[in-house]
Amino acid sequence: MTHWILYGMPGSLYTAKARSYLRKQGLPLEERAPGDRRFTTEIVPVTGRWIIPVLQTPSGEIVQDGTDIIDHVEQTGLATRSAYPTEPVAKVVSLIFELFGGEGLLRPAMHYRWNFDGDNLPFLERDFVNALFPGADAETRAGVFARSSGLMRKAAAGFGVTPDSFAQVEASYLDLLDRLDAHFAVYPYLLGDSPTIGDYGLIAPLHAHLSRDPHPSMLMKQRALHVWRWVERMTTRDDDAPEFLAQSPPVGTALSSPTLAALLAFVAEDYLPEVDAMVGWLNAWLPEQPADRLAGPMDRSVGRMTFPWRGLDLTVMVMPYRIWLLQRVQDAADGLAPTEQQALEALLAPAGLSGLLTARVARRVVRRDQREWWAA
Repeated sequence: MTHWILYGMPGSLYTAKARSYLRKQGLPLEERAPGDRRFTTEIVPVTGRWIIPVLQTPSGEIVQDGTDIIDHVEQTGLATRSAYPTEPVAKVVSLIFELFGGEGLLRPAMHYRWNFDGDNLPFLERDFVNALFPGADAETRAGVFARSSGLMRKAAAGFGVTPDSFAQVEASYLDLLDRLDAHFAVYPYLLGDSPTIGDYGLIAPLHAHLSRDPHPSMLMKQRALHVWRWVERMTTRDDDAPEFLAQSPPVGTALSSPTLAALLAFVAEDYLPEVDAMVGWLNAWLPEQPADRLAGPMDRSVGRMTFPWRGLDLTVMVMPYRIWLLQRVQDAADGLAPTEQQALEALLAPAGLSGLLTARVARRVVRRDQREWWAA
């Protein structure tokens, strides 16, 4: 095999992250649906569970998880456009947006997919079934979509998307769209002239759900043209940035921009309360767990917690995968030289985001054997 195979779905949030990165590297890529029998016979026995995205390399290696896929390519030396800025502070900031994009934007992603059935449902039914059970007859299609959509609607509630929160989720997302639109009017990518790991985190929900599903797609096109153009740019191999006349500033230039400061402030307001609550919940929960639970692979969710968010009390799943992504931010910040740490603090403190670096769980999370584990 001389090409790379990505198992995923067009409408999958985490597939969008991996696909965008792989395209930007110009790798010979074939995408296969999880409904392909080879996914069941070749991939699931290795991953141990039905989960996407999964990358099969030309040498036959299996890599599951969008971040692991990106890091695998980076470590092979085949990345033509590294996801990680060489400037240390820029790297930390980009990792913050990786965490926020893939995890902090799940509420609007799930709300705008599953709570606008009049616009979305015919599209979603065909889209899901084409990936999960291609060629199915009408009766089978209906059953497949009923099962899969039912699971996703339950997951939406687990992220805090309930009728009580719909108005706040929408207000929050529209605020973010406006801030992103102002930023991408000046910069083709998050930090300058090349995509970073932060862009790949953001593209996950902003492409798969929020620019592709019918209802939020129209909303984005009408309200935030520059965000829509960034989404288009992130899904192509080239830069597709003629409006910047090849004069966009290098990566890192955007660190001092007021539009990036506004985005960091949004992360502090919208997502830091959940991170703080999650860390506190886990630090209270971990000492009560038996040793074998701590040594074994964890479930995607280990419980539920309630925390204050935009005037509401939200009850959400606690997902240790998020701790693994948070650790990546904190590890990169810990490795900064003193002057670099001061520069980072100068960015985060005015935004109210310094707490993201100090919210730490007593046990680390590691990725091993395609899963998250509690470190000993």
